Amino acid sequence: MKQFQIRAQIAREAARVMVEGASEDYQLAKRKAAERLGIGDPRVLPANFEIEEARQEYLRLFRADTQPEHLQRLRRVALEAMRFLARFEPRLVGPVLAGTADEHSEVVLHLFADTSEEVMMYLLEHGIRFEDGERRVRVSPSEVERLPAFGFLADDVPIELVVFTGRSRRRPALSPVDGRPMERAALARVEALVQDAG
Repeated sequence: MKQFQIRAQIAREAARVMVEGASEDYQLAKRKAAERLGIGDPRVLPANFEIEEARQEYLRLFRADTQPEHLQRLRRVALEAMRFLARFEPRLVGPVLAGTADEHSEVVLHLFADTSEEVMMYLLEHGIRFEDGERRVRVSPSEVERLPAFGFLADDVPIELVVFTGRSRRRPALSPVDGRPMERAALARVEALVQDAG
């Protein structure tokens, strides 16, 4: 089998691992896929963007009856959360924006504030029960920042807020898919996505 065929085979299996396992970890999916296929050569592992393309294809083929409905529900929840958090200039990122989200996905919003405590106090003032933690975000090919994050449920949908403060406000997060600045959607764009889907 040619090298590009092996890469494609691993990408398809890694996509299946990510969808079925409700995971966003590309490296783990690659390792599991290669192991399941009995391939030990790391030189033939696909790039993340190849897995993402295979994931879109997998969803089209095997989840066409349910995935669009789940995606639309997640986008509606994201929209409501963004309206609620408007003072922090929320941006939707990840699978819910990209269209690859399914029933296992969470809504991820990037917020911008002077301090993470502002976001925490806002949630507390509005009686929202949350868990706090941190999210590792790549800001350059060689640098990862640990940013404050808050998680809560809205309409049984998990939402993660990643708070960019200080210097990190001016540094774009890099996409795990292709290493370029992560695509972020402001409120108006998410409203359009929800309206277009009817």
